[in-house]
Amino acid sequence: MALIGLALAAVILWALVRLGRQTERRGRAHWRVTATLMASALLAGGALAAFRGAWLWAAVLAAAGLYLAWSSRSRIPVRSEPISAADARAVLGVGPHATEAEIRTAWKKAMARVHPDQGGTDGLAARVNAARDRLLQKP
Repeated sequence: MALIGLALAAVILWALVRLGRQTERRGRAHWRVTATLMASALLAGGALAAFRGAWLWAAVLAAAGLYLAWSSRSRIPVRSEPISAADARAVLGVGPHATEAEIRTAWKKAMARVHPDQGGTDGLAARVNAARDRLLQKP
């Protein structure tokens, strides 16, 4: 059983060192990557414990690994508040007489900056989408 604990500790230490070298933004995305790696280590430890006949440890490690994997993948939906036309124009940086093409171009540029995959947040992306929808009169 000590071998299983040592192997798990080594995998978790490697994962934490590896994550410390990444340049992604802190917060929820960092938690999701860490939890996914730890879940993998726990599931591997559970499989190893089951192979060695330690069924109680296997069940505990597998349950913890499944919980971490599930919790790291669940996302909280972001709802945007109603936005005025003036605020929508300010968010996208367009004038009051902007055409649909100008609005769509401004939206693409704004989304390139605030998208969660590019270092932005879900809230900012939702606000940019709400501004586009307001100016294009989508419900």
